[in-house]
Amino acid sequence: MSTDDTQAARGPARDALRDPAPTPVPAVGADSPFRREHAARDEAPQFVLPLVVRIEKAAPPARTAALETAARAVLVLLTDERAHGEGEWAEAVRDWQDARIRKVVRRARGAEWRKAGTLPGVTVRGEAAPRTSAPASPEVEAEAEVRVFPPVPLDGWPKELAKLQVSGTDLDDPEPVPPAAPGVPVLWLNPDLDMSAGKAMAQTGHAAQLAWWELEPAERAAWRDSGFRLAVRTAPRERWAELSGSGLPVVRDAGFTEIAPGSCTVVSDHPALRARL
Repeated sequence: MSTDDTQAARGPARDALRDPAPTPVPAVGADSPFRREHAARDEAPQFVLPLVVRIEKAAPPARTAALETAARAVLVLLTDERAHGEGEWAEAVRDWQDARIRKVVRRARGAEWRKAGTLPGVTVRGEAAPRTSAPASPEVEAEAEVRVFPPVPLDGWPKELAKLQVSGTDLDDPEPVPPAAPGVPVLWLNPDLDMSAGKAMAQTGHAAQLAWWELEPAERAAWRDSGFRLAVRTAPRERWAELSGSGLPVVRDAGFTEIAPGSCTVVSDHPALRARL
């Protein structure tokens, strides 16, 4: 199951940005709906951000590639010109951000995937997982593909998406995943949580979004210009306490599916944010 919403946890430096103050609030993270003035988001009409991952039976994507592509897809939608100002998606995005930041990951293949591609949205493609040896079969792994759609009401899904399955998103990495390249933002997964790929995709999407809200304009522009380069890795157990308590943005799950409420699922380790700790 991959229906999800989230709350954010921050260290003392981040908490200061969330407190009402008589002086202007700093620009960093100023558009984050997790600020306290958005405490009424639970009473607002609820929207979800739909993401559909392509999983063909003969050639599913690698798990890590799918997670990274889902995180990038969220950032691509947030920066799409249609999501801002008077853009055609802007009202839906504003309504979504004023409520709980829910994301739903579904899977599609074949005709279902092609039909989903006819709806307004953006398809983001990743890469096949790096290999250290030749695959046993030429059709065991595909490039990761995720299509993200503008937010929809919780009970108002387009029929083409409503019928897609949320189960069956279990994916594997064909080989051990190498360390992230130096200088690349890393979304660190909690090593003590067992999440389905769909659940983890939603969580990494949250984490990318939290990092985006905390960046200054120039830092956002640099990330966007890189194609939102990022890595998803499982944190070493011996580092998780340090990471989750460092003051970097942390995703805390609302507990609707799979894991207990309040569980810390992902830490957003962007170099620009780490430099300010």
